[in-house]
Amino acid sequence: MGIEQAFLAILGLACGVLGWFARELYNATQSLRKDLSALEVKLSVDYVRYDRLQDAMKPIMESLHEIKSALRNKADK
Repeated sequence: MGIEQAFLAILGLACGVLGWFARELYNATQSLRKDLSALEVKLSVDYVRYDRLQDAMKPIMESLHEIKSALRNKADK
């Protein structure tokens, strides 16, 4: 076996390992894409955006301020 054949064998092995590694990276990327899309759907279903929360909490906060002002003006503290 000459040095050229040994070099080609090592080169073939290195290309095989590199191909396997590239395939694993591709599969990991595809898995991450699926997980990310599932997370985006979950976030849009489970959590409320901050501006919507503020709009929903506005009447409650106004009622609390009215109660607080009424307690401050109460005669029998």
